[in-house]
Amino acid sequence: MHELDAAAVTGWASACVHTLDVLRPEINGINVYPVADSDTGSNLLHTFTGARDTLAAESEPAGAGAALAVLARGAVAAARGNSGVIMSQVLRGLAESAGDAERLDGPTLARALGHADRVATGAVTRPVAGTMLSVLHVVADAVRDLTAPLPEVARRAVDAAERALRNTPNQLPVLARAGVVDAGGRGLVAVLDALLGVITGREQATEVPVHTEIRPEPAARAPYAWEVMYLLDGADSDAIPALRTALSGLGDSVTVAADGAGSHAVHVHCADIGAAIEAGIEAGRPRRIRVEPLITPAPLEPAGGLDRTVVAVVHGEKLAEVLRAENVAVLSVPTGSVPSVEQMLGLITETAGEHVTVLPGGAELTAAADAAVGHAMAGDRDVVIIPCASPVQVLAALAVHDPARRVNDDVVAMAEAAAATRRGELRVAAGEALTWVGRVYAGDVVGLVDGEVVLIEQGPADDDDIAATAVRVLGRMLALGGELITVITGADAPAGIERVLAEELRAEHPEVELTCYAGDQTDTVLLIGVE
Repeated sequence: MHELDAAAVTGWASACVHTLDVLRPEINGINVYPVADSDTGSNLLHTFTGARDTLAAESEPAGAGAALAVLARGAVAAARGNSGVIMSQVLRGLAESAGDAERLDGPTLARALGHADRVATGAVTRPVAGTMLSVLHVVADAVRDLTAPLPEVARRAVDAAERALRNTPNQLPVLARAGVVDAGGRGLVAVLDALLGVITGREQATEVPVHTEIRPEPAARAPYAWEVMYLLDGADSDAIPALRTALSGLGDSVTVAADGAGSHAVHVHCADIGAAIEAGIEAGRPRRIRVEPLITPAPLEPAGGLDRTVVAVVHGEKLAEVLRAENVAVLSVPTGSVPSVEQMLGLITETAGEHVTVLPGGAELTAAADAAVGHAMAGDRDVVIIPCASPVQVLAALAVHDPARRVNDDVVAMAEAAAATRRGELRVAAGEALTWVGRVYAGDVVGLVDGEVVLIEQGPADDDDIAATAVRVLGRMLALGGELITVITGADAPAGIERVLAEELRAEHPEVELTCYAGDQTDTVLLIGVE
């Protein structure tokens, strides 16, 4: 088959229902995220069954685009669970891209998969790496700008999806601990594989390993939260962002998915059922409301027998990668922004430990973490926040972290290390201000120690001026002693500044050890920690 028409779309819908019915026990069995309630396979099957039946009840669609639109509308109306809602948006993205086209060839399918990626990701308030969205994103990248025939595009999509699925345990710690791939991602592979089968006439679906390392099944706890779903009619476009914000403050796994015809499928995991429904009433007219209890598994005990986890929240992806290399779960947010309650809840609840230590890399990030600690969606986890005014204090705390130590002793050691780390900073002033050491004008280089301005270099400054100011700030900090210097360079740091600082230390303080990391923060040129 070189083009998809309406009959092929109908055949694909039936093939998806058959495949998902066969795979339902397998997909349910590996469902551990976002909640291990063993229903992802059932939810995907229910969603696609509703979509197929809606298409079957329609008088013959004019073409592939029209058939996909009906399929998407039926999927949104029948969607169950987070995975079902996301899958409905995959179909909506395909339909929107296809438009009124009677047939889809290879390049058209490639573009449609790319649009499906954008639509599905846009429906989820907080996309998480290691889920079916990650699989879909890899597929979109693999077929982007591909001009090959239809079978080759479909084959490329399936191959990319299988590779991405195998990688999900490396992206989402809860999958790695359970020894499984993502259940929703497995369902997406099955759906794409069914499409390839329709195009090529191949009957046997590709088998994909779903277990990476078999672990014992955890015991179940009592439900502490609820899955709330409803269809929302009559909501204008201005009301949807406010609805997302309201639901994000109540819980996690927030999805608000449009069907392209004025309705939305709303999904949230939360502790306050009434508030979730009231948020929908303020935005429009909720109907077909479904509420189910979420059974949260007891966290799997990490190696060493100590049931605790250390997580961090920082500005900038480069710094986040440094922390992930230390096996720390990290939430990275752009410079100048703070994470939402849902993002913080996700960071806390996606860990395996009953005891969670949070290392926020700044005062505003500490405040955001504090706002999430007492939330009902945190369950009965014991969450401790170690206040850090700078990422260098996060690094200092991690340097003394010892999983073999008693939990309380380890928290105390990390807190003491963070508090004992003096912090320096170099900024280029964006405007005029009055400080303790004089007036600052735009373009001046400002040196700070422990949050206070200690020197000002008149601007406009070149790279040599910035490096010289960094040396002066470092000298002031070492006047009070120090054995270890940690430097995080910002996005605008002069090239070679690490070498300048190393040479200065060799000449003036040969006993001091220097460690440098590349960061991508845009609000500071340099961050310095002295221990």
